[in-house]
Amino acid sequence: MINWSTLTFAQQIDALARPAMADSAKLKATVADILAQVDARGDEAVLEFTRRFDSPALTSLKLSIEKRDELAARVTPEVQDAIQTAFANVKQFHEAQYPQDIRLTTTPGVVCEQRFTALEAVGLYIPGGSAPLPSTVMMLGVPAMVAGCERKVLCTPPNARQEIAPEIAFAAKCCGIGEIYLCGGAQAIAAMAFGTDTITKVDKIFGPGNSFVTEAKQQVSQRADGAAIDMPAGPSEVLVLADESADADFVASDLLSQAEHGPDSQAILVTNSAELIEAVEAAVAKQLAALSRNSIASKAMENARYILTGSVNEAIAVSNQYAPEHLIVQCDNSRGLLPLIKHAGSIFLGPWSPESAGDYASGTNHVLPTYGYARNYSSLGLLDFMRRYTIQELSEDGMRNLGPAIMQLADAEGLDAHRNAVGYRLNKLNKQND
Repeated sequence: MINWSTLTFAQQIDALARPAMADSAKLKATVADILAQVDARGDEAVLEFTRRFDSPALTSLKLSIEKRDELAARVTPEVQDAIQTAFANVKQFHEAQYPQDIRLTTTPGVVCEQRFTALEAVGLYIPGGSAPLPSTVMMLGVPAMVAGCERKVLCTPPNARQEIAPEIAFAAKCCGIGEIYLCGGAQAIAAMAFGTDTITKVDKIFGPGNSFVTEAKQQVSQRADGAAIDMPAGPSEVLVLADESADADFVASDLLSQAEHGPDSQAILVTNSAELIEAVEAAVAKQLAALSRNSIASKAMENARYILTGSVNEAIAVSNQYAPEHLIVQCDNSRGLLPLIKHAGSIFLGPWSPESAGDYASGTNHVLPTYGYARNYSSLGLLDFMRRYTIQELSEDGMRNLGPAIMQLADAEGLDAHRNAVGYRLNKLNKQND
């Protein structure tokens, strides 16, 4: 238990420190080498890395639509129903985000517009590892579908049998994703960013991944020949904000549901109740012992923090300072606290709103800013799969009305050609009136 009010400022910073990232210099160099090899040798390099890390006998990167459908058919009816329920909710929530175009006359004869259009080609990265993630397929595929992206390119690591999880195949089919490639890691990011003979370059890359994937996304986003990315990210995290009314078993389960993501995940409880902390610690120990991913969750809980504050308001201040990816609020009148909460990727209000709801099926997107980026980045949404652009149209009257102001501003900035672009037009109009 950490008593917040007794800590110095430096100790408070240390108490909210994230787990240390991997050796950044070595990671950067390794990823840069992978990117360079894929850039130079294309499919050959991607296949080499995929055989080394995932599927030793892999001969082709592309998964056919026929194979996708064959894999999707293996999903049990119960899981199909669950995926379709989640799909419907996520689709409904993202359809509601569709933006409205704007058309406005700012000065008589001057019309300004803002319009939205879908990104043409998007890359959707779905991590491999010990658990298939059909939920992430939906969180990326649904907004891409709703936005109207022409190409939806999905990359995910294959298993030793040169296949992907049937659940991922089924979710991809629901989202209308037919372009699926069997590769993961930094090499998949490089292939989508630069393009190969098999994988045509995309405009923007989305999706979570390990430190190699995260670093690869950062590096390709900084290259003129690379691709944009959704957001920077680090290990996943949750902060539970609770008072004495919270259920200790609920809080413990929320902390552990985050911890089982990976050994570098972080779970934090901030509360004004010492009794709750003691009860949650006991509940965590009991629940942890029964988890199938006990070794992963146990490692992650080494980074857990149990922070005692003097009041709920002080607990909120701690949460705002940490800026969690997931914020679970289990307090009396949780909704009433919303105006005080400044920084969080996604907020789960009340005792019946576990993080699992947002991870899977409530409708909100589970791709969220981590590692403190919730201060300045947003959760993934429909607009991330679109771009906005503006239009302006001036009539003759519009040029007469606005032209003199434009010329004055061009003069003030010393840009003669800018002034002349208006001046020639005004002279032409004056001659027409003579």
